[in-house]
Amino acid sequence: MSIFLMLSILCWGSAQNKKVHNPIIFADVPDMSMVRVGNNYYMSSTTMHMSPGVPIMKSTDLVNWKLVNYAYDTLADVDALTLENGKNAYGRGSWASCIRYHKGTFYVFTFAATTGKTYVYSTKNIEKGPWKVKSFEPSYHDLTVHFDDDGKVYMIWGNGKLMMAELKPDLSGVKEGTERILIENASAPAGDDIMLGAEGSQLFKVNGKYYLFNITWPRNGMRTVLIHRANAITGPYEGKVALQDRGIAQGGLIDTPDGEWFAYLFRDYGSVGRIPYLAPVIWENGWPILGVEGKVPDTLDLPAGKGPIPYIVASDEFNRTEKNPKLPLVWQWNHNPVDSLWSLTDRKGYLRLTTGRIDEDLVQARNTLTQRTIGPVCSGTTALDVSNMKEGDFAGLALLQKKYGQIGVKIENGAKKLVMVSAENDQPKEMESLPLHQNVVYLRADCDFTELKDTAHFYYSLDGKKWIQLGSQLKMSYTLPHFMGYRFGLFNYATKKIGGHADFDYFKITDSY
Repeated sequence: MSIFLMLSILCWGSAQNKKVHNPIIFADVPDMSMVRVGNNYYMSSTTMHMSPGVPIMKSTDLVNWKLVNYAYDTLADVDALTLENGKNAYGRGSWASCIRYHKGTFYVFTFAATTGKTYVYSTKNIEKGPWKVKSFEPSYHDLTVHFDDDGKVYMIWGNGKLMMAELKPDLSGVKEGTERILIENASAPAGDDIMLGAEGSQLFKVNGKYYLFNITWPRNGMRTVLIHRANAITGPYEGKVALQDRGIAQGGLIDTPDGEWFAYLFRDYGSVGRIPYLAPVIWENGWPILGVEGKVPDTLDLPAGKGPIPYIVASDEFNRTEKNPKLPLVWQWNHNPVDSLWSLTDRKGYLRLTTGRIDEDLVQARNTLTQRTIGPVCSGTTALDVSNMKEGDFAGLALLQKKYGQIGVKIENGAKKLVMVSAENDQPKEMESLPLHQNVVYLRADCDFTELKDTAHFYYSLDGKKWIQLGSQLKMSYTLPHFMGYRFGLFNYATKKIGGHADFDYFKITDSY
């Protein structure tokens, strides 16, 4: 057999074994931080203004991830997080977290400009809790924490100019007198004309060396991975550009039990949000080399992916037998919920949302229950009973972002009206309406994120079988004020009288339509 033929067979076999397609999760899971404990991987992410917050996901293969917990139920009780007095926490709340495991305890560090604090959540059992929390001021931007071999705990944070300090042994704050500049201009390896200074710090220690991952964004360029390395955690650090490919950036290193290395990163992908990628890593001359010939491959030699349903998103029939049932982890409230105004037991087999105050529109309304949308396409449906809504109430199914869309039922002048609302042009506008002469209606929203198409359409049905489009196409846009991919939302809010309620029989999500 010729060497050429042998190499061809080996390459063909390798290609056949590539089972996983990037992105590994086609949904909004940004700012990932990972840790491996034995054969299990745990990942934390960002959900900002959502409650509960800082989702914890688990995997045994780096590909198939499942939500297993959250670090907190609510971050704080302040106006911005409770949607009070005209305030909100869209695009803020808690940001990029750092997950660590040290001497039998899991730690999740995060920060929030909304409260001006840095948070330390800890637990012995990351999947079941309970969690302990400590907080201190100020809010340390994009922090990373490292438990070093000498017993000291270090924190690195910042943008452009990266800072370092030691934490107190009990992690209750920064040890006085230890704050210092770590790298004066961490963006420098990417050039002088920088649009976004180096941030998103994540620190790793491998074979006695320290590796600091950051991203930066050269003007007229793309989001870029930077790596600095040093022999001591305090430096000096030498840096280089590690990856420039389609803006896939921000993340860090993870190894497998058998010694393979990968980089976990994410990519801005339009209105579905920021989606996770994996890149293989090899080591050359003491540097991690990300990707294959400078590119993140579309396929990987890892077990096949099963998709995000029902592990990251899931359908729900709202059937509960427990006395005080909880919502599955796939659900998050838009801002802090009012627990007395939602129920899974007031009517068996239904989610009931009751109004408690007057609101003007979707983004200021409380108790909107959300799940991620997923790509490349997805569809969400619900059945809504409007029998007990009051004058001025509006309930239904939304696609939530700043430029949101809604389909649902309004009560006007004592009559039921089926409406589609679009905020595509920043202000909500009723695009189409028609009379509704029954109490139960079926609603559907379809999303197409294929190749950044970013379009959605809304439908209704009177019998759950025949679907009719209502209103206009929604051109979805990822906006920085919300800083989050579009979410399906079940909503009910009052514009005139409080106390009415809407009953949702189910929510179903599919990866087709």
